[in-house]
Amino acid sequence: MDDPLAYFLTWTTYGTWLPGDERGWYDYHQGLQLADLQCWFEAAERMTDEAVRLDASQRAVVEATITRHCQIRGWKLHAVNARSNHVHVVLTSEKHPDDVREQFKAWCTRQLKQNDRSGRTDDDGDRARAREGLS
Repeated sequence: MDDPLAYFLTWTTYGTWLPGDERGWYDYHQGLQLADLQCWFEAAERMTDEAVRLDASQRAVVEATITRHCQIRGWKLHAVNARSNHVHVVLTSEKHPDDVREQFKAWCTRQLKQNDRSGRTDDDGDRARAREGLS
């Protein structure tokens, strides 16, 4: 039995844990790295926008988007928890966990930007989805 029962995925929001961070950081090919102030400043300079910290309504949007995406894909969602600067998801999927995480990040970003442009709150979206039968 080589297939995992579930994946535990975690990712940080944009700009909240940069390479060189004083807490340490992970390099994809090198593993855990120690703090490096110069590396952190260089990463901060490359940022194209402000760091993202999710408020309560944005966290609800992220959790609803992930839940909906799992339903659409037929993935078994065991748990989802969006925090101010990171997200945790436990799910069962036949897809590679990197692909799953990237799909979640893309759809959550898209939904957050759409809500930001429309000025709609999550409660408005929940009511609209309920009317459309999408909840």
